[in-house]
Amino acid sequence: MRPAPRIVHADEWLAVIQKPAGLVVHAAPGHRGPTLVDVLGELLGGGGDPERPGIVHRLDKDTSGLMIVARGDEAHRRLAAQIKRREVERGYLALVEGQPRSRTGTIDAPLGRDFRRPARRAVGGRAPREARTHFRVIERLPGDALVEARLETGRTHQVRAHFAAIGHPLAGDPRYGHAGRHGLARQFLHSARLGFTHPFTGARLSFESELPADLAAALERARAGVDTARDRL
Repeated sequence: MRPAPRIVHADEWLAVIQKPAGLVVHAAPGHRGPTLVDVLGELLGGGGDPERPGIVHRLDKDTSGLMIVARGDEAHRRLAAQIKRREVERGYLALVEGQPRSRTGTIDAPLGRDFRRPARRAVGGRAPREARTHFRVIERLPGDALVEARLETGRTHQVRAHFAAIGHPLAGDPRYGHAGRHGLARQFLHSARLGFTHPFTGARLSFESELPADLAAALERARAGVDTARDRL
C-alpha cells in the first residue's frame, strides 16, 4: 500500500497536510508513480507552474511531516510571499551522527549543486544560494544527538547538506551520511512544527506533528545505544 497524506487542517483557501515518507511532492524527471499533487488532486490550486499547483514549499521524498498547500492563486501568492519574507516558522526534528559542540548554533553557508555529484547539494557548490539553518540540541545520546533545526531559508536538502557539512550527517541518510543506522530506511528528518499567518483572516496558525513510528523506533534504539552491523560504519 502506498503512503497517503493526512489532512490536518483545511479551509477554502489552504490546507495543512502531513506528508508521509516515500511520497514525492510533485513530478520530476525520472520519477514514476503518484505524487502528492496527484493524490490531493482538486484540493490544490494556484501558482504559476501547472506541474505543481498549490505547492508553496516542498519536502524531500523521504522526509515526513507538515506542509502548507494553497487552494487558489491568491492564497498561493500570499503564502509564497510569507515564505519569501521568512515569516513562516518551519521546525524539523533530526537525529544527527555524533555530538555538535554547542547546544545551539547557526549554520550559515551558501548551498549549490555539488560539482561532482549533481544530485547532492554542497557548501560553495555550483551557483550557490544563501542558506541559513538554526539548531538546538534537544538530547545527547550515546552516539548521536536529537536536534531541532529551524529554517531561515529553504534550499533543496538544506538540513541534510548543512549538518553533513559540519561533520554531523543525519542518521540513516544514504546521500549525505550512512544508510541503515538504527534500522532506518531513510534519513531521520521530520517536519514537526509549522507556524504562519493565515493569508486572509490574519490569524496566526500553529501546528505540531509527532514522530512517525519508524523514526520513533530508531530514536529508542539510539537512546539505548544499540549497536548492529549496520550501525558500525
